Parts: sequence; C-alpha cells; structure tokens
Amino acid sequence: MGVPDELAARMSMAEQHEYLRARFSRRTMIRGGAVTLGAVAGGAFVTGATAQAVPGTVTGTGTAARTESVDGAFVAPFGRHLAYGNDPRTEITVSWQVPVAVQKPFIRIGAHPWDLSRKIEAEVRTLHTPAGVGASGDHTQYYLHAALTHLRPGRTYYYGVGHQGFDPAEAHLLGTLGTFTTAPAHKEPFTFTAFGDQGVSYHALANDSLILGQNPAFHLHAGDIAYADPAGQGKTSDTVFDARTWDQFLAQTESVAKSVPWMVSYGNHDMEAWYSPNGYGGEEARWNLPDNGPDKANLPGVYSFVHGNTAIISLDPNDVSFEIPANLGISGGTQTTWLEAQLKKFRASKDIDFVVVFFHHCAYCTSTAHASEGGVRQEWVPLFDTYQVDLVINGHNHQYERTDVIKGGQVTKKLPIGGTAYPETEGVVYVTAGAAGRSLYSFTAPDSYEGHENEVESVASFVNLKGGKQNETVTWSRVRYLNYSFLRVDVTPAPKGHHTTLTVQGIAETGDRIDHFTVARRAK
Repeated sequence: MGVPDELAARMSMAEQHEYLRARFSRRTMIRGGAVTLGAVAGGAFVTGATAQAVPGTVTGTGTAARTESVDGAFVAPFGRHLAYGNDPRTEITVSWQVPVAVQKPFIRIGAHPWDLSRKIEAEVRTLHTPAGVGASGDHTQYYLHAALTHLRPGRTYYYGVGHQGFDPAEAHLLGTLGTFTTAPAHKEPFTFTAFGDQGVSYHALANDSLILGQNPAFHLHAGDIAYADPAGQGKTSDTVFDARTWDQFLAQTESVAKSVPWMVSYGNHDMEAWYSPNGYGGEEARWNLPDNGPDKANLPGVYSFVHGNTAIISLDPNDVSFEIPANLGISGGTQTTWLEAQLKKFRASKDIDFVVVFFHHCAYCTSTAHASEGGVRQEWVPLFDTYQVDLVINGHNHQYERTDVIKGGQVTKKLPIGGTAYPETEGVVYVTAGAAGRSLYSFTAPDSYEGHENEVESVASFVNLKGGKQNETVTWSRVRYLNYSFLRVDVTPAPKGHHTTLTVQGIAETGDRIDHFTVARRAK
C-alpha cells in the first residue's frame, strides 16, 4: 500500500496513514475522497438533526472530486446488511451499496409488504481508493445508510431500498424487499450465532447458509471481516490490499445480513491505513454500529447492546495486542476503563442475566498460528473474572477451540462436552470460533470434539507478550476441531431465582454438532 517495509515496521497506524496521505495527495490521479459522512434525513423513524450528504466530497486531500451517475433504472442495490442501534428494541440501521453514484437514495419501510408509503432519505458515504494504494486500480465505492428509530419492540418490519429510477414499491421490484425484527421489550427465548475470520470463499458461503437456517435474532462477527488486506499486520506496505473485496463480501453476506443484524467487531485484517489514522475509516463508511462506546477512544468497533436478558459487548483488541502492535495503546486506556464500567452496570441491572463479550484476538487458544494474546490476558481477563462474564467469543485463529472453566488463569472446573458451567462461582468459558471461511490453521494436539473425543492432559502452546512469544504448557484446552464451523447460542430465560441458561453449540459446515455445553446462572 505504498510505505517501504523498513519504514512500516517502525510506524504506527496513524503514522502510516499520514505518510500515505502526504504521498498520494500530490498525485493528480486522485479523483475521490476517503470517507464522506452525512446524516440520515427525515420521517417518523428518524430523530435528530438532518443533513444532506454530498457524494464525492474529498476528505483530507483538498482535491475536488468528480461525481458521475447513470440512469438509476439500470442500477440495483446490493450488499444489504443490518445493525442494531444503541437500543435494539427501537433502533436499527439498514445499509447497502450501489456500484455507481445514484440520485436521491432512500428506504421504504412499513408493517406490511403492501404498505411501504413511508419513504426516508438515505445517507451517502463515498469511499475512494486511488490506484497505487494496494492491488486495485482507481476505485470508488458508494455506501448508503438509513438509521431507523422510534420502532416498536418485537415487531417485524418490511423494507425496500432504492433511488431515483429504482423504487422497490413498484410491483416488478417487490422481490427485492427485506424484513427485520426488533428486539423484544421483555425477556424471551432467542438464538444468536457467532464466528470470526470469514472473508470470501465457498466455505464462507456455506456457513452463511447454515446460519440462516438457525433463525438467529442477530449474528456476531468477531473480527477479520472481508480480508481486503490479507496481510493483517496493519502495515501500508501490503501491496495486495484490494478494496473491491468488500464488494464481494457484502454481496456474499447479504443472504443473512439483509434480515439479521450483523454485528461486527474489528480484527487485525480490518486496519486499513489509507482511510484514517486509526485504520478504521473504511469500516466507518461500510458499517453503522452503535455509538455508545468510550468517548474519544478512536475505536468505532467498541460498543454494547442488550437483547432480552443478555448484554453483548464488542471490544477492539488491536488496542491491547502485543502480537500485532499497529494500534497498540490507541485508546490510552479508555477502552478498558469503559469495559469495566459496562460490566459493572450490566451486572447491577435487574433486567440482565447474561453478559457475553466478543472480540478478535484470543485470550486462550493453542493454535500454532497466533495462539493466545498476552495483552488481552493482562488488560481484560481480570475484569472478566471479577464481573463473572458468562461467555467470551474470539476469532483470530482459524479453527474451533473451547476451554474448560477458567478463573485467575487456572482451570477451576473441567467442562466436558455436554457439561454445565456456573460463572457466578466457577469462572469463564472461552470459545475460539475463527473457522468461518478462511484457510485453516493447525493444532499441536489431536482434534477432540463431539463423537470423536481424544482427551490429552496438556497441550504445548505459546502466548504473545510484550517481549515476544513465550512458550507455555496448558491444561485448559477441552475441545478442538480443525474444520469450518460457527457458534449457535440459545438463550432461555427463567423465573426469578431459577436457573436461566445459555446453551452453546459448535456447528460444523457439514451441519454436524461438534460441541455443546451450558452456562447457567440464577435469574434476577
């Protein structure tokens, strides 16, 4: 991506961003800007101030862009994906993409497919990648967002996205309609799914097909989303970076994400230095996530939301990673401070039973590729113990691995397949679910999973520390499966004083179950 290797090795993400901007701003070939942000306009579903986005406005280069558009009748939206707002009961964002600039993009929404009279203007975010920044030629991407508010809890809505010349309310386009369902107002049973490290592949598509069949309320993607930057070191010297990979990814994911909120956290492959000092400018163009994370942390992938009796927290481990330090310390400690405040708040809430945390780098994994991240263990694991987190979901390592129950870095209870963990008294279970679609890694120990158990007393591995890798021999590796898979989690509330449960299953690409266990605690 344009920075010499010897420089990139010594530069932070912000320094590499400044280097690229200084270099490419002098080139006459730049035709577009980095990220153009506007605000969603009007209607009963939208609150707050509104502003019209200006497609093609240049950010950070001082060069005017040329906006071209074609007859909208010849352009179909694609890559629809949903995300919850700060309150999943009443807020959701519908996002999509168009291949060229269009006029007056909008969303139609209603309680029935034949009643889509409510028409809301969409926000335009234009993302430009000049030739020379990676492998592709000069490329401009157009992302559209409509943030909907004042929705009713537990209600299914129909929607269609369009623009001038393409109206989804017209009879011949009714097949393009989608649906979404807001979170319930009260505690109800529900299912969610999760994985990390998907990218674009046949296996990724197969996992998406299986996930859709689980009928999840939402899906968690624990970092490394599309792999437009396949190197994953947060370095601008990666010449195979290709922004067009995101077009493929969003088209692939649409089968699920058009109806299921696809909640992402950011991994090392999601740091793209051209777009912003923190590397996340591209993601901010493509996603519209809850904005309730830590103030001034510069980490848009850090947020929380509540669905029913379960609180979900998304973290950014690039901020604490010793292994891949491009963004190490970027929040100045504010992310960890925010995390503790969130955990304390959720544990004190009478409406929340479970707390699930998901992020990319693994606290505990025995993969021969990345293994465990010492920065996560140092900064966050003590908080997980203190506030009795019920489940931690990671990616980064491309395989499935599940621990025993851990507290204070030690196994407090062996958790066999089919077993039950009680986090109030025992500790935390960690699951690596990073086999969503990219090429697989390996273990030093044999696979051991449901129907093919092969227990060993200990596993040789390592942990990434500030001074480098440190070998360790661990006893907490309970389930290992080296093939494509994802997580299904079923949440079952219970009356006060009775045990409410998270039933966690590892599901292989074949549809076979490779693991299952239960997390139980007394309902509030």
